[in-house]
Amino acid sequence: QVQLVESGGGLVQAGGSLRLSCAASGRTFSSYGMGWFRQAPGKEREFIAAISWSGGSTIYADSVKGRFTISRDNAKNTVYLQMNSLKPEDTAVYYCAADTRYRISRYDWAYDYWGQGTQVTVSS
Repeated sequence: QVQLVESGGGLVQAGGSLRLSCAASGRTFSSYGMGWFRQAPGKEREFIAAISWSGGSTIYADSVKGRFTISRDNAKNTVYLQMNSLKPEDTAVYYCAADTRYRISRYDWAYDYWGQGTQVTVSS
């Protein structure tokens, strides 16, 4: 069993920044690919970013490329999402997810465990 807990969400003005954190349980965290997804009310879950087990590979959705950065600290069992130049359309609940089978993936079906989500609201 893997447990994931997101934190760091909040209310910011457009152009501002937030850093989300996802703390994972288990001693095998370093072997998991990790991803961030988001979901706004009435919309489907959207892929944001992913990082390989080693941190050596990352992928991003076009909508956040150049603004968001995913990283991980395996010693702390934590993955981060640094969000800069935030836009109102970034408003959503953000979820982290752990992939126990694949090195890295942009698809939600590849992920086995999900956090509870943290709300990010960007005002104009």
